Amino acid sequence: MNEAGGEIYSLLVPLASGRLLVPRACVAEIASYQVPATMLGAPPWYLGLVSWNGRQVPLVSFEGLCGQPIPAVSARTRMVVLHALGERLDAGAYALVSQGFPQLVRVSAEVIQPDMSAAVHEGEPVVCRVRMLNETPWIPDLERLEVMIADETSVAQP
Repeated sequence: MNEAGGEIYSLLVPLASGRLLVPRACVAEIASYQVPATMLGAPPWYLGLVSWNGRQVPLVSFEGLCGQPIPAVSARTRMVVLHALGERLDAGAYALVSQGFPQLVRVSAEVIQPDMSAAVHEGEPVVCRVRMLNETPWIPDLERLEVMIADETSVAQP
């Protein structure tokens, strides 16, 4: 959080049912959707590779990672390109499918509270669900998400 107001600029990323809350500093770019190059042997949530900044980055469905149906692509579909936190992904980034354009929000301790009514299932890349104003977004476990993607990238062949 910044020292001036204890706020973190974040993005609310729309999913098919719900939203993710991601720190703005983790986001490299919001890009138009691209049809990914399929990775042989990858699970359904690992949609494939897309070209971004001269690199091939993995594109994944967060809904699919959580065992939900993978939403159909629409005119509103975008890619949220995230900086990799570690060095396991060769491209240094990966992308999540967004069901619309993310919304920039300022988050502080005054507007966010844990939402204990929503259970996080084992194996899902989710830290918790929070309540903020009239939203109840999921906070993704970006480290776990990156490990899951890296593990599949090392197994799948383009």
